[in-house]
Amino acid sequence: MEGKINFLPTPKIIFGNGQSDALPDLLKTRSKKVLIVCGSHSSRQNTLISKMIASVQNGFDTVIENIGNEPSPDDIDKIVRKSHQSSIPDCIIAIGGGSVLDTGKAVSAMIPVEGSVKDYLEGVGSKIHNGQKIYFIAVPTTSGTGSEATSNAVITETGKNGFKRSLRHENFVPDIALVDPLLTMECPSDITAHSGMDAFTQLLESYLSVKSSPLTDALAFEGLKEIHANLLHAVQNGSDPVARSGMSYAAMLSGITLANAGLGLIHGFASSIGGLFRIPHGVVCGTLMGIVNRYNIQALKAMKEITPAHLKYASFGQWISKHNNKDLKWYMDFTAGYIDELTEKLNIQRLGKYGITETDLDHITEITEHKANPVTFEQGQLIEMLRKRL
Repeated sequence: MEGKINFLPTPKIIFGNGQSDALPDLLKTRSKKVLIVCGSHSSRQNTLISKMIASVQNGFDTVIENIGNEPSPDDIDKIVRKSHQSSIPDCIIAIGGGSVLDTGKAVSAMIPVEGSVKDYLEGVGSKIHNGQKIYFIAVPTTSGTGSEATSNAVITETGKNGFKRSLRHENFVPDIALVDPLLTMECPSDITAHSGMDAFTQLLESYLSVKSSPLTDALAFEGLKEIHANLLHAVQNGSDPVARSGMSYAAMLSGITLANAGLGLIHGFASSIGGLFRIPHGVVCGTLMGIVNRYNIQALKAMKEITPAHLKYASFGQWISKHNNKDLKWYMDFTAGYIDELTEKLNIQRLGKYGITETDLDHITEITEHKANPVTFEQGQLIEMLRKRL
């Protein structure tokens, strides 16, 4: 193999049905005071999550914090301040979806340092974090962001001058990713669809990224296979343990690949839109997957030379179509059609439902970056894409 690979640390991964039962044993040798971050409803509604939290409370001095939204700087600062005022934990456990995991990750990173989390955010603050953190265990209950395997926490401030930016350091990767697919069994179908499309987006964008490597390509393609085999089944039959396991695995892989290869235009849009409007991240990714990839493919087909992105779109199209006698452009078009069809089957909502209008498109596209995308677009083309999903 030619070329260079620079691969970031990954957490210790404990994966499999029923593995969440091991949580108290993982704490015995290192923890006395535990901070649990969980969703505002999940700890009461999901029996397995309730049982897991109770098992920690029975053996450790435990404080619980709930987060019911994408974390803002105020959310992080408040939890950190409360920890300093009472007792600083020696372990933080985040049990929930991507927003919960990002909250726990950010709190873990901010307890040891001074100032607001806003001071350390990429593109927002001016301070450089030293990488210190409280021991952190991530327990995902949805299959989407892959935050259990990344070294960044996404923080959102919504409004006219809002932002969606990362607190990032390679030391912030969780110490343990405890991935039990059974914890996702009670996830509602709409959240399963949105989070699943987020994982799909992350895998495909990191696969196509100009920063990808043979190692991230291999992991991303493995994850894409799992998405194809399991996403629709998981949405239509949430009690299917095989589909849930496949989606948990795909989401975890997406976190590893995005951390090492970066993402493309869809996540550029998601960052811009998420800072301006209250819209679920997975909805933005899901609703833009089809149109952005179709524009990518159209632009690639117009090129004279064949790039790695041509071959990657075609490889995925060949694998899912099961045809071996078509040409490269046919496979690329098949991939575009497949994504459109999946978006419709999952009933992914459009941007207009969340208050985004034609008058917002100039501003959104002015602040949208897509440096790792395999194709560079002009602002007018970006506006066209968004307009078609209003």
